[in-house]
Formats: sequence, C-alpha cells, structure tokens
Amino acid sequence: MLKLRSSGLSCGVCANFRIPIPRCYMNSITTSSIDVKPKVPLYLRPPSFSASLSELTKWHKWAKNLASSVGSSFINLDNGPDSTLLRRELNWLLQDLIELQHRSVILSRLESGNNENPDVSVALRAPLEEMYCVWRQRIEKRRPFQYVVGCEHWRDLVLSVQEGVLIPRPETEVIIDLVEGVALNNAPELAQSFWADLGTGSGAIAIATARALATHARGDACGRVIATDLSSVAVAVATSNVQRYGLQDVVEVRKGSWFEPLKDVQGKLAGVLSNPPYIPSGDISGLQAEVGQHEPILALDGGISGTNDLLHLIDGVASMLKPGGFFAFETNGEQQCKFLVEYIENEKPGSFRDMNIVSDFAGIQRFVMGFRR
Repeated sequence: MLKLRSSGLSCGVCANFRIPIPRCYMNSITTSSIDVKPKVPLYLRPPSFSASLSELTKWHKWAKNLASSVGSSFINLDNGPDSTLLRRELNWLLQDLIELQHRSVILSRLESGNNENPDVSVALRAPLEEMYCVWRQRIEKRRPFQYVVGCEHWRDLVLSVQEGVLIPRPETEVIIDLVEGVALNNAPELAQSFWADLGTGSGAIAIATARALATHARGDACGRVIATDLSSVAVAVATSNVQRYGLQDVVEVRKGSWFEPLKDVQGKLAGVLSNPPYIPSGDISGLQAEVGQHEPILALDGGISGTNDLLHLIDGVASMLKPGGFFAFETNGEQQCKFLVEYIENEKPGSFRDMNIVSDFAGIQRFVMGFRR
C-alpha cells in the first residue's frame, strides 16, 4: 500500500469543515461488551482468490472507464472527487488487491496494456466479483474509498475503518503535534500519567498519543490512554487497531458516553483530547455525498450551532484533569474557537491557563487548547 493516500473527502458546505473522529453518547460499559466483529482491510486479507490476467485486465478497463465517466460532475455537485482522483484511487485499490510478490509486474502490464500470456493466473485478496460490486458502489453510490479498502492512512499509521466509524482526517493530526510539541515539551511529567481520547472512533488519536507518551517517557514509567466511544462498531474497530499495533497494555478502549466511563480517573487525567461532532445541524444536508450519505450522522451533527458536544466537553474537563493537565479539542473553525475561549473565560474563570487557538494545515483556526490550573 502507498504510505500516504488522500481520498479527497471534504465538505460542500464551507471551507472550514473537516471531519471529526466519532462521538460517544450514553451509558458506560467495558470492552467486554464488544459485540461487533471488525472487518479485515483488503490489504491484510490472504491472497486466497485468483483470476486470469485477461479477466483482471477486463475489470481494470471497465473500472477505469467508469471512473473517467464522472469527469468533474461530482465536483460541481458537492465538491466531490473528479475522474483524476478516482483513477488514482483505482490504482490504490489494485495495490491492495494483488498479492505482493508479483504486484509490480502485474500493475505495469495493466497500465501498458501488455496482453502477453493473458491466461496467467494472478493471486488476489478478494474475488473479482466483489471488485465489480465495490467499485460500482464507489462511483454510483459515492461510497467512501476508505470503506471500500477498509483502511485509512493517518500520520504514520494505517488504521482499519468501516461503515459506522468516521474516517480520520489529516487535520486532526495537529492534536498529536500539540500533545508532543506543547504538552509534553512544557511538562514532560505528563507522559507518565493517564490520558483520555473521547469519541475515539478508529482509535487514531489514542494510538498516536500512546506512541508519543512512550517516546517522551522517562525510564520505565509510561503513561496510558483510555479511549471511549458509545458506538459498538467504533469500540470494536478501535480495539482491533490498538491490538494490531501491540498497544493493548497501554491503550484501553471503553464503551460509554464522553466522561461517564472515566469516573475511576476523575481528577487524575494528564490530558483530555477529542474531535467531537461540530457541524451545525442545518449544514448536514449539504455535505459531500461520501460524508453525508455514508458516515455516521451522529458523529457529525453538533446541534443547531454545532457546539453542543464541545460545550459538554468544556463543562466536564475541568473536573477530570489534574492540576497542570492539558486539553485539546477540534472545532469547526474560527467562530467556534473564539466562542469556546470566551465561554471558558466567562463560565470557568480561573480554571485554565495558557489557553490558545491553533490553526490547522490550511491556516484555519481549528483547535482550542489549554492547561488546568
């Protein structure tokens, strides 16, 4: 698989929009309640299927023509992917589909149209029948590419994702930069305590934070991360991702709503991180089809102003953090950031210090951060 892949998922409502990590909701139970079996990403499946080179060529030509037929129509409709991006996704799909040993040779022959030895057998990780189905879904139903292949590249991770779990976005990587560059650099002792990722979704923030804590730990003392989400699918997927990176002794996934699963660590947390739902309810209908029609609506909708869950987090974080503890939350943009800072100053006077608004990679004010007094 390519190390970095950009699917082009975005929003047709406003330039400030970026997709959040999934939210969590009500009731608290532990990971023992997981009742969903996460799907295996395409690139991790064994090459148990095969097709002749001529059959694979026929599918590739069909899929390429279907992608080319889109032109710029999706861009004009809702800022969706154009044919160029879809053809790039098709190449990524082929890389995940074809077994590793002969991948480069087969890909080269497909691109060049070399018909030599058309009956040669090609080992695949899924049957071509499935590939016809999923590529038609990608184009005709606008199913997100990450759901088609079952994973997303985020930071230096490759995370499993599937329907019911929000796809982590590049902008959210800034939260990890803040953990390392601000929190742990200014207060290295925070690397030895408990952290929380609220609404963990795929587990992206939790896993990256755990790796950052290990890097900054002193001696054998290393902090731990508790990741929460109400969605059974998200809990299952996050747990699977944690295990795949060998972090099950460092990251604990709990099912529950926001702070509810964290009563045993109230006032003891060194850090609280979250990318909650922050899209105003009235903007949901205008989202790009890949987002609005396929990703969990409850993970997007932040209420009338988009701040319902953000305010809940602000109201609870003061009692959860220990003195000197750090928080960082993602928002919809400048207006929400300024509103939250003003809310903290007026409603939580004296509770926090060194509050700051931080921009994302595009220069949009996106994050609110600070330390508990």
